Formats: sequence, C-alpha cells, structure tokens
Amino acid sequence: MGAENFVNASAGSKRTAKRARVLLSAKLKTPGGEVDARLRDLSRKGALVECTQAPAKGSEVLFVRGSTVVAARVAWAAGNRVGLEFDHMIDEQELLVHIGKPSAQQKHQAQAQSYYRRPSLGRMSVEDRRVAQAWSVAVGLNIPESE
Repeated sequence: MGAENFVNASAGSKRTAKRARVLLSAKLKTPGGEVDARLRDLSRKGALVECTQAPAKGSEVLFVRGSTVVAARVAWAAGNRVGLEFDHMIDEQELLVHIGKPSAQQKHQAQAQSYYRRPSLGRMSVEDRRVAQAWSVAVGLNIPESE
C-alpha cells in the first residue's frame, strides 16, 4: 500500500497539517532500545505508528524511516498505537519519495525472472488449440488439453 493523497484535518480537529495515510515500516529508538514500527499516518508535524512495545506517553524517542531521523515526543499511546509529535516540521515527501519506485536491483531481478520464465500458450480459441495439438503430435510435444 502506498501513500494516499494528503487530506486536511476535519474542522472539529485541532490539527492543521495535511496528513497522508500510509503503511510503511519505520523504527523508534527509545531509551529501552530500538522498536520496529508500522507508520500509519504522517504529517509534517507528527505521525501515527503501531508497534508491539509502545513507549509511554510523554517519552522522548527518535523516529527513523529510511534516511530520515527526527526527534519526537509521544503525545498519546493507546494499545499498540502511538501518536508522535515531531520536534520540528519535516518534509513528508522525503519519506514518501521511494513509494512505488523499484530499486535498480528490484528492476534487474524482475527482468531476470521474465527472461527465464517459460512462455505459455495463453488463452487460445478452440480451433487454434486443435491446430496446436495436431502440430505438437507431429513434432513430439505434449500440449495439455485444458488450461
């Protein structure tokens, strides 16, 4: 899942920054150690993250996503969800810039997989299938009866 469009906060909310709903991996560096997290909601001023070991409300953490590292305060915590307030505004596009763009290695792997993939006959009409089966018998191949 990538980033959805940034939306303004509702009129009844105190929030003024636009937010993006996302599902990305992140980390929280806490006094107790590093915690894996899922970034669910992001704005220039803060984030909503899910983690198995939620830090306590009011604690100071470092939010880490890719090359972005920002100090934050836990504004609220409920269950496995934590609301973070960043110490300074961030450029949220830096966090979202890599969504949907495969790396050079991923492109290479996809090309290699398609290069070595065995071709298939795909969907054929009944008549084309009869011709292909007759040809396959003549050359010693076996074409399956159905897909």
